[in-house]
Amino acid sequence: MNSTEHALKERIKELTCLYEVSSILTHANYEQIDDTFQAICYSLKKAFQYPKHTQITIEHKGVYVETDKTTIQSPSIIAPIKLFNIENGFIKACYTSENLKEHSFLNEEQLLLNNVALKLGTLLERIEIIKNEAALKRKMERNDRLNILGEITAGIAHELNTPLANILGFAELLQAKLTTKEELEDLDKILNSAIYSREVVKKLMFFACEMPHQMSTVNIVPLLKNAVALLEPSFRKHDVKHLVKINNETIKLKADTIQLTQIIFNLIINAIYFSKPNDLVTIEISEKQDIVCLKISDEGDGVTEELADKIFQPFFTTKPVGEGSGLGLSVVHGIVTSHKGTISVEKNHPKGAVFIVKLPKD
Repeated sequence: MNSTEHALKERIKELTCLYEVSSILTHANYEQIDDTFQAICYSLKKAFQYPKHTQITIEHKGVYVETDKTTIQSPSIIAPIKLFNIENGFIKACYTSENLKEHSFLNEEQLLLNNVALKLGTLLERIEIIKNEAALKRKMERNDRLNILGEITAGIAHELNTPLANILGFAELLQAKLTTKEELEDLDKILNSAIYSREVVKKLMFFACEMPHQMSTVNIVPLLKNAVALLEPSFRKHDVKHLVKINNETIKLKADTIQLTQIIFNLIINAIYFSKPNDLVTIEISEKQDIVCLKISDEGDGVTEELADKIFQPFFTTKPVGEGSGLGLSVVHGIVTSHKGTISVEKNHPKGAVFIVKLPKD
């Protein structure tokens, strides 16, 4: 075969590969991207001069696919995979035969690799956009549900406040009139139940952003340190370790001190509860421009996508019956929202959950 025929044959292989890759990308399953990588690898392998002795590797965000196992990695050519102009992986071709160690790749093979990397980057960008749009849609739907729930909750809380105040008032009047021990004990049960119910109503009003604020400029660092110090016995009881990260001893923001303390306590207590012995709870506070960020990370079982849509709703809990009212995180959500902040939950790596609270400084 003369050089012209050989060059033409190689060119046909390259064009065939580009057609195959375009077809693979068109029909790619976004949920099984490693299968797409695998198909592209084998299509590329066939397009090279020495397909039997060429290994193709694709790596992107922890997904690593290769056509062959080899210890020989020279010579090789690489094309970066870029997402939004940022390098985020690569496609690599190398020879697997000792006989080809001194053999160079063709310029056309490098161009082919570059072309496929560009096409793959475009697909991965599209997947990222779709995922971001889906996440944003879920977040908006969750916020809409929480807003509607907040309005309903506020109405219920206001309706319950008056009869509870009447129960407490008349029960206290009866205390002065009753004399027997049995009657007073029964009355105490009524009073305790009414007080407990009033606390539930108060928490519902926190969720509905109906509680009044006493706003002042406060340094959150001492509040955080005091909360951690008070919770030391809980850490020891559950054999859970903790780490506090603070990038500045003075981080000020405008907030209600009591409600800010509630946020810190509830999130740390929640992290301790879902931790196992020897797990680590990380409490981190930082500031960036006009935002104060509080992060509470644990190493528990984490929060699934399905649960993430529900955990801030009142009375929703994954704890066993009797161990939780399902109001802790809803109270935190209400306080954060009333302070014009945001709260979200993400996966911790390698395991657990991270609750992120962002509050404006002013």
